[in-house]
Amino acid sequence: MNDSIKNAVMDRLGQIKGPDLEGDIVSLGLVSDVFVSDGRVAFSITVPAERAQELEPLRQAAEKVVREVPGVETAMVALTAERAPGARPNAAPKAPPPPARAAPEEKAPEKPGVPGITHIIAVASGKGGVGKSTTTANLALAMAASGKKVGVLDADIYGPSVPRLFNVSGRPEALSGRTLKPLEGYGVKVMSMGFMVEEETPMIWRGPMVISALTQMLREVAWDELDVLVVDMPPGTGDAQLTMAQQVPLAGAVIVSTPQDLALIDARKGLNMFKRVDVPVLGIVENMSYFLCPDCGGRHDIFGHGGARAEAERLNVPFLGEVPLAMKIRETSDAGTPIVVSDPEGQVAGIYKSIAASVLAGIESEQSAAGRSAPDIVFE
Repeated sequence: MNDSIKNAVMDRLGQIKGPDLEGDIVSLGLVSDVFVSDGRVAFSITVPAERAQELEPLRQAAEKVVREVPGVETAMVALTAERAPGARPNAAPKAPPPPARAAPEEKAPEKPGVPGITHIIAVASGKGGVGKSTTTANLALAMAASGKKVGVLDADIYGPSVPRLFNVSGRPEALSGRTLKPLEGYGVKVMSMGFMVEEETPMIWRGPMVISALTQMLREVAWDELDVLVVDMPPGTGDAQLTMAQQVPLAGAVIVSTPQDLALIDARKGLNMFKRVDVPVLGIVENMSYFLCPDCGGRHDIFGHGGARAEAERLNVPFLGEVPLAMKIRETSDAGTPIVVSDPEGQVAGIYKSIAASVLAGIESEQSAAGRSAPDIVFE
């Protein structure tokens, strides 16, 4: 069955003209090996790096014709950038100038902490679709499995995923005043805009409303005592990200990317944003690093491999690990049983636990290097 779908997919892709409308993407050798499993199709199209944005319609056309193939339920199509033979990779982007240091008498005020929370870390990405929320959930659960008291704040106002990932629903209970009691899933306290609105309801808020909502979900929630609050940031570098970075004492940020050059370009933006606002970058996670075939167990580098590791080395930040593109991760996430809790002794859960350990070690290292401890909370 899979072979017949694969053949049909290749036939359809043979109808897509190449980048210069000469030949087709199959005969030109631009299509990676096509993998099919349970009606799901995944492959990449190789294009010149400098023409990536221009050729996005080509990717969309390929995805459209593949979705029309009988037996195909979903299609995952990515553009993989290719440099000309002998070309040097783009030089690492120059780090933005550090923020101007205030004179001693004009020292900037300390960012107020959140009562009871020892560390706050942000999980971010430069673009959507790289598996940031799934990484957040499994990272938080891995920390909880190590004995830490953990909470998750879903700061992705426009696309909240935490309620589904943690299989929790309902309205947060109102306590004294405006304080809300967070919900809980698998021993982790969670708060999300997804608890306030229906899943299908679009959020058409402007920046000030987003900032207000984030502030309330962070500071007007009874988190109690937490070792770590993991914040699932929206993709990109907009209002929500700057609000968290500028108003919250973040212990550090974790950047999630895929191996593709195109995704890494966006990851650099997020990384540089945190550096600019003086938030330590704890490292980069390469998600969808390689494909694990559920039938044969073979490993395939559909979207390339090692790009995030190389980027981390170029930018002198830690490389936290490689998470495979595995059907089991997607299935358990959709079912609300993240792989760290549904298969805690499995290979993939072990990868997340290793990344979590590295992040916790990075937090301690950053604090030691800075010669500071977590801010004291003073009630007046």
